[in-house]
Amino acid sequence: MRITGCVWMFYVCIKSVFAQVVLPQYPDSIFSTYYHQRWSHFNTLPQTKGDIIFLGNSITDGAEWSELFQDNHIKNRGISGDFTAGVLHRLNEVAERKPDKVFLLIGVNDLARKISTDSILKNLFLIADFIYQETPATQLFIQSILPVNDAFRSFTMHTNKGDSIRLINKALQQQAALHHYTYIELNKAFSDKEGKLNKAFTNDGLHLKGEGHILWKHLVYPYVYDLQPKPALIPLPQQLTYDSGYFSLIACKTIVIEQDSLRKEALFLQQSLLNKGLSATITTKADTSQPFIQIKISKVDAPMLPEEAYRLQVTEKKVTMEANTLHGIFNAVQTFNQLARDGVLIDACNITDYPAFAWRGYMVDVGRNYQSVDLLKQQIDAMAAYKLNVFHFHPTEDIAWRLAVKQYPQLTTPENMERNKGLFYTEDDMQTLIRYCKDRYITFVPEIDMPGHSAAFTRAMKTNMQSDSGLRIMKDILKSFCNTYNIDYLHIGGDEVKITNPQFLPDIIAYIEKLGKKTIGWMPGGNLATQTIRQLWQGNTPILKKNGLQYIDSRHLYLNHMDPLESVVTIFNRRIGNETAGNNTILGGEICVWPDRAVANEEAILKQNPVYPAMLAFAERAWRGGGNEGWVANIGKPGEPMTLAFTEFENLLLDHKQEYFKGKPFPYVKQTNTIWNFYGPYSNNGDLAKQFLPETTSFNFNNNMPAFKAVGGTVILRHWWAPMIKGLIDKPAENTTWYAETKLWSEQDIIHTFWIGFNNLSRSPATNSPESGTWNNLHSSIWVNGKIISPPAWKHAGMKGNAEMPLADEGYEYRQPTAIYLHKGWNTVLVKLPVGSFAADWQNPVKWMFTFVQVN
Repeated sequence: MRITGCVWMFYVCIKSVFAQVVLPQYPDSIFSTYYHQRWSHFNTLPQTKGDIIFLGNSITDGAEWSELFQDNHIKNRGISGDFTAGVLHRLNEVAERKPDKVFLLIGVNDLARKISTDSILKNLFLIADFIYQETPATQLFIQSILPVNDAFRSFTMHTNKGDSIRLINKALQQQAALHHYTYIELNKAFSDKEGKLNKAFTNDGLHLKGEGHILWKHLVYPYVYDLQPKPALIPLPQQLTYDSGYFSLIACKTIVIEQDSLRKEALFLQQSLLNKGLSATITTKADTSQPFIQIKISKVDAPMLPEEAYRLQVTEKKVTMEANTLHGIFNAVQTFNQLARDGVLIDACNITDYPAFAWRGYMVDVGRNYQSVDLLKQQIDAMAAYKLNVFHFHPTEDIAWRLAVKQYPQLTTPENMERNKGLFYTEDDMQTLIRYCKDRYITFVPEIDMPGHSAAFTRAMKTNMQSDSGLRIMKDILKSFCNTYNIDYLHIGGDEVKITNPQFLPDIIAYIEKLGKKTIGWMPGGNLATQTIRQLWQGNTPILKKNGLQYIDSRHLYLNHMDPLESVVTIFNRRIGNETAGNNTILGGEICVWPDRAVANEEAILKQNPVYPAMLAFAERAWRGGGNEGWVANIGKPGEPMTLAFTEFENLLLDHKQEYFKGKPFPYVKQTNTIWNFYGPYSNNGDLAKQFLPETTSFNFNNNMPAFKAVGGTVILRHWWAPMIKGLIDKPAENTTWYAETKLWSEQDIIHTFWIGFNNLSRSPATNSPESGTWNNLHSSIWVNGKIISPPAWKHAGMKGNAEMPLADEGYEYRQPTAIYLHKGWNTVLVKLPVGSFAADWQNPVKWMFTFVQVN
């Protein structure tokens, strides 16, 4: 049947009328005085948006939700005695607030009123349909009706309804998708062996005591904050199994240690509990009548690195942390902190854990751009939380020497610095950092770069470091340094320099070793001694498994070169040192932050480099081992094992962003839910603006098979380090154009924000800023629903590369996201990706890529 325009509009209008959800009208007289008191109170409260609302009867009313979650965005809309009709009667007040989430628990009072299960379900589905209609962005969670218990002989009209409750819950679970809500099963966790409300949670068979509200919080916590059902553990333990039951953090009042040597670790744990509002006393004897935590040194078998291994067992009565060493206990405490995410209960579990690599490092370049001790401590704390154990500190550079030396104060005078003039690290600062690391079982590795990267030394001392006088001064500095600071290693640099004195590095290495320190040097670099540990930094440097050489792998682990979304992908997939686990040759790896380019302020180092998301990805890989062969730049194709593995990790990563990095730069958002269809290649013959079929209205994406599909928010067609780092296209060709298409679903007409970019500039070279009116110099374009998305009004549009001009908005992760209107239903995104020649200079490399991903 053909429908004409006018008839069609009439048909749509009639259909929309019939589809409209209209709330039933009830007389006020059927509701209690208390109901009207509460409802009138709700109507006079401020109309805040985006809240989380707990909606229901007395069971909901009885909880202090904002205090329980320590979150003022969580609001109580429970009314004692309420039933489904009462919720419908006052549902407008909830919907008008446009809450982020609604948690509904209602129905037991209906049963007590002898309302049929069919009528109760009809009302529940009507509630769900109305919320979806009025505020489709609101997530509705309908919780199962809790069990009841008739043993208390109270509320007898309620507590005999167990069979009806089970029937309603089953229907609620089955109908969730149809009515646009998420079903939460609470009933089972609250039931005893007979399926009745466990007496531990109630004193009347219907309502909850404090212990019941604690369990309720634990069960809904992941839904409230969009988290995984179980705590996200990073790094994931080598062995982990969950058991039934919970350990009560609320009831735990003691931390038991048998040896006083464990007191420091116990104090760390005690402080962690205090941060969650919990108090526990450190003692040497357990009160077994109450839940307690025990820390002890005992043998833990591990196939490798037993000095860091630990065992963590959680039961209903006890948490046991045991390890071979104090370091192992410290590692156990970090895992315990993640298990205790909600601050009330921990799921019973058994963990045996140990690292795959001994050297799990993080390096900061504070020579080029100074960082305060407080900011460094923040990063060290993050390292400790994720079991990284080496902090590599690089304070001397061409730009500035930032290491105080009493004999040579001219090294740190402002006139000898080119950036952050006068900012350096005193002896007290260094001692503070060393001690701060040691307290967290992190090895502090300072680097005095020599003989390269030493222009600041030359300016201050008026002599070249490789000269006879320069060598004497350096030995004087090294003697003082090694005698002043309690360190095990000294990194000597040794790279990117013309060696004019072949004896310089051998003499320096021998001298440092005479002072009792081990040496590390960059490779490729100068003529290092056999016993000096090589830190690999460039290219695909071969690893020679002979002559007793040892290595730390930092190849393609420089965060300043990485797009944020790419960084997590490539590091998660990395096979450190080309090995799945460490050995006598491959000690481990190290991620590095080298922001060669000047920054506007120290916080920009964390905003413009993906420090924290990359740190967590590296912690996972360095602790767990494994990884994939080659250097990976993209997530992969839909459904591939590699894609699925990364998706699982991404879910954990986003939980940690939400829970532990609030208020800190964490440039990462979910990208595994974006699947692109790629069309091409089209030869553009050097005309990058040339149009091809996919950007014309005659092209139907549904009728044209894509060349391939790929998953990701950042997609790299060809890396600037190709072919060493493989892009998405097997054989990328110059002067070609590709198109990428995807579709986005929106529940309503709304403006969303997106990260969009086509060349995430490295923070090292002096790269040119984009020209005004362009996304990049490749004529890349993007359309949403056929509408071109304009590039930002660049602050430094067309500026030629300048290492002393801080980046301002060139990267999507540190500029305002792009606001885009999406209509209700499916929205089409089309990206045009032309490229000309792959040839480019170091300052402006061609990285053929794009980023498009939703932020909010």
